[in-house]
Amino acid sequence: MLCLVYDSLTGNVRRFAEGVGAELGLPLGRVQGGPPAAPYLLLTYTFGTGEVPESTRRFLRAHSAGLRGVVASGSYHWGPNFARAADLIAAEYGVPVVAKLNKGGTAADRQEVLRWLREDAVARLTARTGEPRWNAGSN
Repeated sequence: MLCLVYDSLTGNVRRFAEGVGAELGLPLGRVQGGPPAAPYLLLTYTFGTGEVPESTRRFLRAHSAGLRGVVASGSYHWGPNFARAADLIAAEYGVPVVAKLNKGGTAADRQEVLRWLREDAVARLTARTGEPRWNAGSN
């Protein structure tokens, strides 16, 4: 399973990351911290009129190898620039946009991210053999 790495200006992204991480028991780190312990889902905010925060850019320059997907926060009032940081990062690093959050996100946003993380875990289990390496029966 992935770890979560976040960058938060107002606390919206931090709270969202903490909630998702707690639900799945995932390790959580900040972009201002050290390198991620494992491949990771990046959660960040959109700065200004649709830009990637400089702190997120610095982190990605040093640690992009583990990036597997991106979630970005923004505000609907920015129209086409809403959560644009996700689009920019996805295009630059070739990863999927997992979700775009209006401010702190909704319960539906949380479920969407949880679903993606669970699907990623199954994909990792089946990556080598094409079949799960776990037994779904009674273990």
